[in-house]
Amino acid sequence: MSDVQSWIKETVTQNPVVLFMKGTAQFPQCGFSGKAIQLLKASGAENIVTVNVLESADVRQGIKEYSNWPTIPQLYVKGEFVGGSDIMSEMYASGELQTLIKG
Repeated sequence: MSDVQSWIKETVTQNPVVLFMKGTAQFPQCGFSGKAIQLLKASGAENIVTVNVLESADVRQGIKEYSNWPTIPQLYVKGEFVGGSDIMSEMYASGELQTLIKG
């Protein structure tokens, strides 16, 4: 496992809520990342760890390989890959995201 993959695994397993996104929670740099942050906050998530994939090409590519998911943002809760903003929207609408975050 590469250093980047090891770092990603450590990050997602040691933090309860991790969002790999473009930009930061305070300044998202794409609409999907902004939507993901809004959904997490609306779901009651606290202490969200965000990783700005625009700061590192290695991390940006590495997270896609780690999850086998081609797009950013990517949400991890308790070490498990949840999905991107579309999946998060569907889960929020059904109440599943709130349950997952608070569980």
